[in-house]
Amino acid sequence: MSERPPAVVVTGAASGIGRATAERLVRAGGRVGFVDRNAAAVEAVTAALPAEQVLSLAADVSDTHAIAAAVEAAATAFGGLIGLVTSAGIFHPGDMRPGAEVERATFEQVLAVNLTGTFLAIQAAMPHLLAGGGAVVTIASTAGLRGHGFGAAYTASKGGVVALTRLLALQYGPRGVRVNCVCPGLTATGMNAEVVRDPEYVKRVVRGIPLGRIATPDEIAGVVCHLLGPDSAYVNGQVIAVDGGATVL
Repeated sequence: MSERPPAVVVTGAASGIGRATAERLVRAGGRVGFVDRNAAAVEAVTAALPAEQVLSLAADVSDTHAIAAAVEAAATAFGGLIGLVTSAGIFHPGDMRPGAEVERATFEQVLAVNLTGTFLAIQAAMPHLLAGGGAVVTIASTAGLRGHGFGAAYTASKGGVVALTRLLALQYGPRGVRVNCVCPGLTATGMNAEVVRDPEYVKRVVRGIPLGRIATPDEIAGVVCHLLGPDSAYVNGQVIAVDGGATVL
C-alpha cells in the first residue's frame, strides 16, 4: 500500500450511516469519495470538509455505468483505493404489506438499490482493491439475519448482502481483499426518521434491546471504520450485528 493517506469510497454518503462513516474517515486523515444519488446533498456535506480530502460524486448505485464512473473518478483522483463501504440503501413504504402482497415493482426497486447496488459498487471497486490490497465493508441489517415482521423486499435484499459478503470473502481473501458485513439494528437515520419519531414504536423496539436504546449512525460507523483498518487485518468474511445485543435474544 502507498504511504499516502488511505483512500476509500463510501456509497450513500450524504446521510445516515454512510455520512457518519465517510466523515469519520476524513477526521482520521483519510481521503474519501462521497457517493450519493442526491447530488445537492452530497455537495453540501463535502463543502464543510477539507477539500483536499474529499470528492463529491453523484451516482445511483443501481446504475451500472454511473457507479462505475464514480468509483473510477475517485480512484483516479486519489491514485488508487484501499477501501469501499456500501452504505447506500432504501426502504419502500409499500414494503410494509404482508410479503405476498408486496408489489413486484416495489420488490425489484428495493433489490436494485440494496443488493444489486452493493454488487455493482463492489464490481467497480474490486480491480482497484486488488491492485494494492484493501477491504470492503457491506452494510446489511439485522433484518438480513432474522425477520422483523415486515419488509419482504428489504429483508430479502439485506439477506442477499449477507450471503454475497461471505462468498466474496472466500473468493477475494486469498487475493488480498477482505470483505466483511455490518448489520445494524434500528438506527436514528433519516431513512428511519418516521418510525424513530413514534415513541410507542421505539418503546416496543427498545424492549428487545439489552442496551435499552437505539443506535446512532456514528456508533455503526465506528465498527465500519474499524473493519477497514489495520487492527482488523485478520478479520474476513464476518457478519457483525451492531444492535445493542438484540439478536442475542
